[in-house]
Amino acid sequence: MKISGFSFGRNTSKLYYPIKESIESILPICDEFIFALGKGDEDDNTRELIEAIGSDKIKIIDTEWDTEAFPNGTENAHQTDIAISHCSGDWLFYVQADEVVHEKYLPVIQSRCEELLNDERVEGLLFKYRHFFGDYDHYINHHGWYQNEIRIVRNKPDIHSFESAQSFRRIPNFDGKSYRKQEGTYKLKVAEVDAYIYHYGWVRPPKYMQSKKKALDSIHKGDKKAEELYKEREEEFDYGPLKKMEKFKGTHPAVMQEKMKDFSWGDQLNYTTNQLPNRPKFKHEKTKYRLISFLERNLNGGKHFFPFKNWELIDT
Repeated sequence: MKISGFSFGRNTSKLYYPIKESIESILPICDEFIFALGKGDEDDNTRELIEAIGSDKIKIIDTEWDTEAFPNGTENAHQTDIAISHCSGDWLFYVQADEVVHEKYLPVIQSRCEELLNDERVEGLLFKYRHFFGDYDHYINHHGWYQNEIRIVRNKPDIHSFESAQSFRRIPNFDGKSYRKQEGTYKLKVAEVDAYIYHYGWVRPPKYMQSKKKALDSIHKGDKKAEELYKEREEEFDYGPLKKMEKFKGTHPAVMQEKMKDFSWGDQLNYTTNQLPNRPKFKHEKTKYRLISFLERNLNGGKHFFPFKNWELIDT
């Protein structure tokens, strides 16, 4: 059995993505790791960070981004597919640049891949998620934040990244461009794996967080629209009152320990329960969604009502 790790990115270091830690977290169980590196700004050192890992398993594929040919976030899927096309494993393990796997889950994941290798019904593996928010001590599990996602897929030519690269679908007659939901795309049949993806996409200094959001809006809405949206916005992102978030009582992946020492923005965070008046409420702060989240936690065992579900779960 061979496992290929893969990911993509552009300007990941200058936007404070834990890209080095992300790759290092799954590298021990991967036979190779493919990274599609988009041409970034001169002050970005993503390549140097990846090369500093010093592993001959890693292969960097240089790419150019074209958000006009692949609009509305689908350039992310296109870049993901470029990485996939260079993978040679039986299983393909996808980690986004802000996702990290705790070392305690690696034997579980590897064992599950071995167990299901010859079960052709299974096209992918479904992971659980922990979304950290603001700092490394709080996480968010409110309604609307996805609790599961596919992160391992079989190496089959009709399995492709989907929409904005959050998930995957089977597209038998893929034309190389249509990454949106449409007739002729099929949800993957997946099996669960008892492992979490630790998502650090919302943990970075407020200034970097605002820059990251602008970069994502540029990919999804175009550069011009993004410039208009952020013209009047604060330079620093406001995470809101963290005291209302869940406290994390576990341990973080060993590969994250060095990066976590760089936590220097605590004095810019709001550790009270008071709302700040300088922005609209987030979805998870609105009364409607707070009520739904309360009911989910107390009446539905913490599972979300009507969750996003881009897969068909099968018993194995």
